[in-house]
Amino acid sequence: MTDATALAAAIAAGRITARDAMAASLARARDVPGAISLMLSDDEALALADSAAPGPFCGVPFLGKDLGAVVRGLKQSAGSAAIASRVEAPLRDSALFALFREAGLVPFGLTAVPEVGLALSTEPEGRPPATNPFDATRTPGGSSGGAAAAVASGIVAIAHATDAAGSIRVPAACCGLWGLKPSRGVSPMGPDYNNWLMGIASELVLARSLRDVKTALNRVATTHGRMTPLFAVVLPDTCDETQINATLAAAKVLEAAGYIIQDGPPSSSDKYLSRPMSLIRMILAAALHEGLTATGVPDEELPPLLRAARAEGAALTGTDLFAASRDIMQMSDIILEFFDDADAILMPVLSGPPPKLGAFPMDHADLDAHFLKMEAMAPNAAWANVAGLPALAFPAGFENGLPVGAQLIGRPNSDTALLEFAQPLAHIIDIPFPHPIAGLPK
Repeated sequence: MTDATALAAAIAAGRITARDAMAASLARARDVPGAISLMLSDDEALALADSAAPGPFCGVPFLGKDLGAVVRGLKQSAGSAAIASRVEAPLRDSALFALFREAGLVPFGLTAVPEVGLALSTEPEGRPPATNPFDATRTPGGSSGGAAAAVASGIVAIAHATDAAGSIRVPAACCGLWGLKPSRGVSPMGPDYNNWLMGIASELVLARSLRDVKTALNRVATTHGRMTPLFAVVLPDTCDETQINATLAAAKVLEAAGYIIQDGPPSSSDKYLSRPMSLIRMILAAALHEGLTATGVPDEELPPLLRAARAEGAALTGTDLFAASRDIMQMSDIILEFFDDADAILMPVLSGPPPKLGAFPMDHADLDAHFLKMEAMAPNAAWANVAGLPALAFPAGFENGLPVGAQLIGRPNSDTALLEFAQPLAHIIDIPFPHPIAGLPK
């Protein structure tokens, strides 16, 4: 298998050194300019590789995301030139990156994001867009699109990612990767909690294999949760035939492994899927207003869409946000009722193939259209964020030259059990990545 675990094993066996693996990643990164927003100098990156901590990923090159948990020495700007000019590189790692380093990962750069993460495509203003390695005219998704492009194009075998409304699962589905949105509070978000977003956001990794995701989770979190082999298949009418067929194929694999499969309610059911994106929109707008104001970014340095979102956030009252926090918990209870009859839900991630580049412009102020477009692209993503559920995206097919993704969603804090139950899906499809992992010996 070609993944981060295999690269770590090659380093441990002396088939390649950590320094040579880093040199290969640095060289590959220069061939994929849209994936990475910031890198250490070659000398700094190579020195870090020489001093990698022992662990399951010892010496494996790693990339942070330009949004979320911070990395020592790498200035995080959320894809915004206006923010970049007003912040400094952190002097210490976040709690999450301290654990990543203890696992042996070697962070040497930050991956690209859409400006302040407010899109499901990764095309920050003034920079080359992140492109899908399987079709350069299409997006690798967002907001962790740079991370997905970096892993699928072979710059690294594994990369940090975050998910507040599908931003791990959407890029995973676009690029044939594995990605877990952990349960609320499972992955550490301190000490700054700058990406907490009232509990809708979670952070972990994107990778080429299930075992890499398992190892990453095991190194940063302790989760519990019993599951029995009962799965519900949810087939939304908003997804195209390719997405539905791939999900059905995954269901057959699980059934052959001894799991019980039953149909679930359609995703349009108001009983458990009402209003998730509207709540997320409110939280993101409030966070955007607070963050930009604290950083001192004026409106005139923002694209029209972000100005509109900031204004929407500024208009919210404390009463509005208090009500939103209550609505989140009420909706969570409603969603959890579904798990009275099932241990996990199997469903598509996307409604169709990855959109073409340019699908999410920010040169307009129509927030309604923007959020409707995001919900239409990933109709099954946001409610797992609102309810704080673990959601594992995985490659379920490969059609017309593009990966097709699906996802398993479990009860809160069943993250470890969910990954174990996904084991029959580990080899459901071998994605023909167009590029090998940099540095991995053949």
